[in-house]
Amino acid sequence: MTEIRIKKDLAQVRNEKEIEFSQVKSDHNHFKAIIKGPSETPYENGKFQIDIRIPDNYPFSPPKMQFDTRIWHPNVSSQTGAICLDILKDEWSPALSIRTALISIQALLNSAEPDNPQDAVVAKQYKEDRELFNKTAAEWTDIHAKGANPHDFSIKKLIDMGFCEDDVKVALEKSNWNEDEAIQVLLQL
Repeated sequence: MTEIRIKKDLAQVRNEKEIEFSQVKSDHNHFKAIIKGPSETPYENGKFQIDIRIPDNYPFSPPKMQFDTRIWHPNVSSQTGAICLDILKDEWSPALSIRTALISIQALLNSAEPDNPQDAVVAKQYKEDRELFNKTAAEWTDIHAKGANPHDFSIKKLIDMGFCEDDVKVALEKSNWNEDEAIQVLLQL
């Protein structure tokens, strides 16, 4: 059932004009999506890559989604890209789809929920100094979501750990851009 449902969901996503979507190598449960930042927000004109992993018991469990592109938002970890969104956790229903989850994430960029944050520092700034929040979010969008390679953050992070850039790129490609697996590959070199 999972495979049939995933194919149905993928067909829906591919028809969505605001979402770019691709499979990671030959893994039928791992995908990347790019959503556009909503207009009239600090994320406008940004392209944000989201990592999507489909669990074996999908659609009875939600897809695992997180931002690959760094983003300054109260409901997204500025460090890991983890997303705090009810439908990706307790409020998931098999009636929902990958498409509806991605559209919900895009809507979250338009209306943050600072009282239910993933990143407390960002939420505090959002609540206490909206002007500075908007400026910071727009700067992060300019730096991380406008034309940059979505893998640059992972590459830089591993280089900063002391690994050689060429080795980092090879390790990340071998591990489907999973940083933890890439570190294990690098440690074996």
